[in-house]
Amino acid sequence: MKTLEDFTAVFSSFAWGLPLLILLVGGGLYLLIRSQFLPFRYLGHAISVLRGKYDNPDDEGEISHFKALTTALSSTIGMGNIAGVALAISVGGPGAMFWMWVSAIVGMSTKYFTSTLAILYRGKDSDGNIQGGPMYFITEGLGKNWKFLAVLFSAFGMLGALPVVNVNQLKQAVNDIILIPNGVEVSFGSNLIIAIVLVIVTSFVILGGIQRISRWASKMVPTMVVLYFVLVLIILGVYIEEVPKYLSLIVTDAFAADYFPEDKPFLGGVLGALILHGIKRGAFSNEAGLGTAPMAHGAAKTDEPVREGLVAMLGPVIDTLIVCTLTALAILVTGVWQTTTDNGVSLTASAFEQALPYGQYLLMICVFFFSVSSLFSYSYYGTKCLSFLIGADKKHYYNYFYILSIILAATTSFDAMINFIDGVFAFMAFPTMIATILLAPKVLKESKRYFTSLKKSKN
Repeated sequence: MKTLEDFTAVFSSFAWGLPLLILLVGGGLYLLIRSQFLPFRYLGHAISVLRGKYDNPDDEGEISHFKALTTALSSTIGMGNIAGVALAISVGGPGAMFWMWVSAIVGMSTKYFTSTLAILYRGKDSDGNIQGGPMYFITEGLGKNWKFLAVLFSAFGMLGALPVVNVNQLKQAVNDIILIPNGVEVSFGSNLIIAIVLVIVTSFVILGGIQRISRWASKMVPTMVVLYFVLVLIILGVYIEEVPKYLSLIVTDAFAADYFPEDKPFLGGVLGALILHGIKRGAFSNEAGLGTAPMAHGAAKTDEPVREGLVAMLGPVIDTLIVCTLTALAILVTGVWQTTTDNGVSLTASAFEQALPYGQYLLMICVFFFSVSSLFSYSYYGTKCLSFLIGADKKHYYNYFYILSIILAATTSFDAMINFIDGVFAFMAFPTMIATILLAPKVLKESKRYFTSLKKSKN
């Protein structure tokens, strides 16, 4: 286990350096400026599209705009919002949340561009079915000479789609909230039982394909977001006097970086380490620029690429600016980030337990639905990647690999799993962002055509 932890730590550190930070943040800012801050100018129209005002059941695709967003959110609204935020604060302090905000604001433009491209350059798999995602907009938009980027994305995408962090933290939540307080001894055997239960539940849904996955996600995601939202608002209501103080601390602490060793050799020292940590946790939370969301949005029923881009850009708003901020404030106002050595989901559970009667059990309900919904959508991403590499007739083999990873994740340490996923996500981001920046003029041209047409239709 120690060897695995050491290897994944080296892998993550190698992948997350200055080049990736420039590509994710710098590339996102470039897209935001080139689009003249389009994501913020058309938020109202994006919500209208999401509500189904422009839905046409005869358009190409498999699922509605709403189901595409909820499928994408079911993977991003998960442990990134509970365990990821807790990890960010426990390692980087309150200021890490500020850099997660930055990643979300920049990520809105990134998701707009990548998901518009997912519809604009849809391709066909070996069965002749319409598909979308980075691998397709790379090959269809940039041409066959760039196929190596599509292969790179798909290879790492299969690994990045493994649900190892979600499963690991769900196991941790069951152990810390249910088993240990009730005197049950936690062991390899008990962890294996949890894994087997998850395998059974997951297998039922993922073997039914995108239609069944999106149907479950469209029911579970809104419900779990509302429940979690209400619970955290109650906590913040109990500690209302502390909220302004910690909102201010998030901003001021973002430039203090007291939580990192002074010899950290990145961007001149500790501030660079904090920025990188916040951006990394933000990417883990909202996945902007990684290429996962365009695979879900690429399945939407629409003949207007811009509409799907507008819907996709709402993801980082819901995921990071709202849900992650609520989690961060719950951890900060209760003070558990200073009084306990807990990490990940255990730290969030401590906050809920301190603030609410049976709060840890209420969090357990949220954690379960967050995790299980993520298990459903991630499998879809992995099968699409394998389908691109070796053919649609063989994509179902990924599900068996996926199910085996659930058992591995439930019996392995959190550090090993989070470092593994961080590193893999980095190698997914490189091909996605490079292709998106190169194809940005195509998105801008399509945006101009769409909004000009929209303006004429209103006159």
